[in-house]
Amino acid sequence: MDLLIVISTHQAANIARGLGEAALRAKLNWCVFLTNDGVRVLSDPAIANTLSQAATAVVCKESWKRYMGDAECPVDLGSQTHNSELAGEAQRIVSL
Repeated sequence: MDLLIVISTHQAANIARGLGEAALRAKLNWCVFLTNDGVRVLSDPAIANTLSQAATAVVCKESWKRYMGDAECPVDLGSQTHNSELAGEAQRIVSL
């Protein structure tokens, strides 16, 4: 995988969307993992659409439950284990 974007704060919403769009334009093999209150960026449909186009898009299910409750998650629910696996495969990691 070329790039892993880790989103751990909702304040990174615009940056995350821009990075995702750039990765799509560059046709990178990229993935995204969302944790902590970073999961809240998925409440914006445009950002959710961009991030869901990653090769792999995973949300920490504990963070999702904490910050988003019973809302439907637009990407896969996972765990910090997924984050570790993705990090081990990534050539580059951007943490927001």
